[in-house]
Amino acid sequence: MQETELMQSIMGLILHSGNVKSDCMEAIQLAKKGNVSAAKEKITIANKSLVEAHHSQTALLTQEARGEKVEVSLLLIHAQDHLMNAITFKDLASEMIDLYERVEGA
Repeated sequence: MQETELMQSIMGLILHSGNVKSDCMEAIQLAKKGNVSAAKEKITIANKSLVEAHHSQTALLTQEARGEKVEVSLLLIHAQDHLMNAITFKDLASEMIDLYERVEGA
């Protein structure tokens, strides 16, 4: 993988992971206002961004699996950190939406 492709994969991780977190935050706010169906739609959008983030990560893992060294940089570590946080945030947002839905139905 050339330097340009490496940067694209890293930036893809950061971009898509950031989108996941933003969409999940919007989803929580929608659920908080009682609009659970719109909140769930935002989670669906977040899941699509998460798939894109995983594609970027998979490109890096594939390179490593082929025996091509992936240079570990602060930017790569930052990108992986964004992905981990996005996954955790999405899981928690989904749980919060379920709770708001339960409260609304009670």
